Amino acid sequence: MGSFKGHALPGSFFLVAGIWWTGKHSLWHATRRNKNIGSTRLASRASQRRLEIIESSVVLFFSFVGMLAEQFAAGGPRLQLYDFAEKHWEYLMNWQHATMYLFFGLAATVNLIVHTTEVAPLALDRLMLAIAFFNEGFLFFYHLHGRSMLDVHVHQLLLFAIFGEAVVAFLEVFHRGNIILELLRCTLTVLQGSWFWQIGYVLYPPHGPEWDLNDHNNMMFITMCYSWHLAFAMLIVSALYCTVSCVVRSRLRRTPPMEMGLLKPRDPESEDEIL
Repeated sequence: MGSFKGHALPGSFFLVAGIWWTGKHSLWHATRRNKNIGSTRLASRASQRRLEIIESSVVLFFSFVGMLAEQFAAGGPRLQLYDFAEKHWEYLMNWQHATMYLFFGLAATVNLIVHTTEVAPLALDRLMLAIAFFNEGFLFFYHLHGRSMLDVHVHQLLLFAIFGEAVVAFLEVFHRGNIILELLRCTLTVLQGSWFWQIGYVLYPPHGPEWDLNDHNNMMFITMCYSWHLAFAMLIVSALYCTVSCVVRSRLRRTPPMEMGLLKPRDPESEDEIL
């Protein structure tokens, strides 16, 4: 990650993940709210399960690619962790980044197991996601020794989003399907993604003057900038949630009255388990 591209890549991943999760959870919530008037046709349990499998497969693939890139890209350790000749550790930054990718890959693997078999409890996917976020924050927390003041500060601000995601995902273990928790996780994920881009522009500006990494005024500005990123994330998630909800209601209103009359309310006790 020691470059602009190295921060833009995970930033793009988290931005896409946050937007994808927002759309997915908004659709699931809208269909649950309107299930008595036929909205389950828009998102059946089978389609939800297929989307979960596809999503997990994509995350697993990119996690594997990320680990390979950290190990075998130019200047990578190529699986060498310790130099026995010089007696010191090698490429610890790359190894830490690869470990972050590893845990997200493990979370994706658990998600695949949960949604393709019956051997694991459903809540295990959220628990593993919480562990993946916690591990990311844990490694970043001890990733900043000896760096400049602004470098440390921008990464410390990133930790608020990461540990927040870990806490929210853990709460989802016990409150699955809670739209507030789901949208909060989406917001923090978008925030993490946009902030990775901001870190790239601060530490490795692709154009324009370089930042003074020891200027206190820059720290004050970047802290305020973090609040702007949070507002941006909240706006994106809110707009997408409202859009999906309106689209679902609009499609249901266009359902022919005769077809609506044939749709019987479903017994709440027979509802499929929330995915």
